[in-house]
Amino acid sequence: MPGNPRSPYGFWYRLAAAIVKPVLALFVKHHWRGHEHIPAEGGFITVVNHISYFDPLTYGHFQYDSGRPPRLLAKASLFTIPFVGMMLRRTGQIPVHRGTADAALALRAAVDAVNNGDCVAVYPEGTVTRDPRMWPMTGRSGAARIALATGAPVIPVAQWGAHRIAPPYARGGRGDRRLRPVLRQPVHVVAGPPVDLSRYAGKALTSDVLKDATEDIMAAITALLADIRDEQPPAERHTVRRPARERTR
Repeated sequence: MPGNPRSPYGFWYRLAAAIVKPVLALFVKHHWRGHEHIPAEGGFITVVNHISYFDPLTYGHFQYDSGRPPRLLAKASLFTIPFVGMMLRRTGQIPVHRGTADAALALRAAVDAVNNGDCVAVYPEGTVTRDPRMWPMTGRSGAARIALATGAPVIPVAQWGAHRIAPPYARGGRGDRRLRPVLRQPVHVVAGPPVDLSRYAGKALTSDVLKDATEDIMAAITALLADIRDEQPPAERHTVRRPARERTR
């Protein structure tokens, strides 16, 4: 998409890009597709698969290059990291306080941001995928809630390759977040057409409606990823059992 429409973050977003993009240029040989599906104006939601602790940077680069910089729902703990937290706040990212009384604040902030004309980015799985073959897992309902509350377009985005730069997990399940110094690793990020959620318009946000809308979102992401990988996804999604306090939300 040509041009760079209004950025509500101005100097700070440009500063973040100036710091991060040269580093990414060393590690990433990017293959971007689908910018034509990113709305030129108005609020919208992007829903993205999560394969690595590095992939917010590669997704963010893709989205920034579209001319519509994202406001990402990010774990609140990241906002406590010196300098990183400051940049997250200055660029308008939205903290998510999982499993606390403040968890709903992120959804309200996201709805307000979309209604104000921003791009809000959501990782609907809520964490890096635990699927053994790194396919999208069962999603959480946050993205569907935002979409159905605002009526805004939902743009699915699939990415592949960032996990080779920063592996999400070592064998045996322990985290392994070490960068692998491989220069110019191919990374694919692809946006698709808006997910059709019209059949849920005007319906009460029951658990069944949210579950079905979330599955439609995850199916759209999975289809894009299957095209990138040229592989058949599994017939059933991997599901991570959440703590009881989270399942009640």
